Amino acid sequence: MNILIADDEPLELEQMIYLLKPHFPNWTFHTAQDASQALQLAKKHRMTISFLDIQMPGKDGITLSKELKELYELDIIMVTAYQTFEYAQQALRIGVIDYLTKPVIASELNDIVEKYKVWSSNHDAIQSALSYIHENYQEKLSLNIIAEKIHLNPSYLSRKFLEEQSIGINEYINNYRLEMSIKRMNENLDASMSAIAESCGFNSQHYFSVAFKKKYNQSPRQYKLSKMNKGN
Repeated sequence: MNILIADDEPLELEQMIYLLKPHFPNWTFHTAQDASQALQLAKKHRMTISFLDIQMPGKDGITLSKELKELYELDIIMVTAYQTFEYAQQALRIGVIDYLTKPVIASELNDIVEKYKVWSSNHDAIQSALSYIHENYQEKLSLNIIAEKIHLNPSYLSRKFLEEQSIGINEYINNYRLEMSIKRMNENLDASMSAIAESCGFNSQHYFSVAFKKKYNQSPRQYKLSKMNKGN
């Protein structure tokens, strides 16, 4: 998951990362020194949380918050040296969930990020599941097998996977295998369909062909022919 920190003071950026890193060791931090740079980062990477300085060159943090909210839903925490009622009102109106005053005190930051620790733990579990799928997609896979390997309850894994990935785990496995089948066909157009199917973890060539056509609106053979014709 991604965290955005926007502040025009480099030392403030460093301090925020220093304070946040112990809470989110596996999250990715993105820093910006103005609103324009922050917006570009948010377009490139889907942010989960953002810490925005209210006073920045060009657009202020309030304006940036509105633009970020127009991109997608994320949690915004305002950081400011100016604790005024007017700023608080504006922040609440656009859905800012909390604010910190400068200089940021570790205990106050800890109170705000406490709720994200469970989120972070869930995220790490899903990343473990994804890694296992990517490394073992050629083998027999199921929800129970993956849950056992990463030491999670299957029902819990199924629910959290769907929440974070917006797709069921079995559907994800199938889609990943199909993506790998295309990769293997592109690497070796002479490979047989049965060999491709087996190497990507499909139980049968027939099931592979049906799944492929459903996803890509053409059979594996049609895809292979189109690639061969383009090469000639």
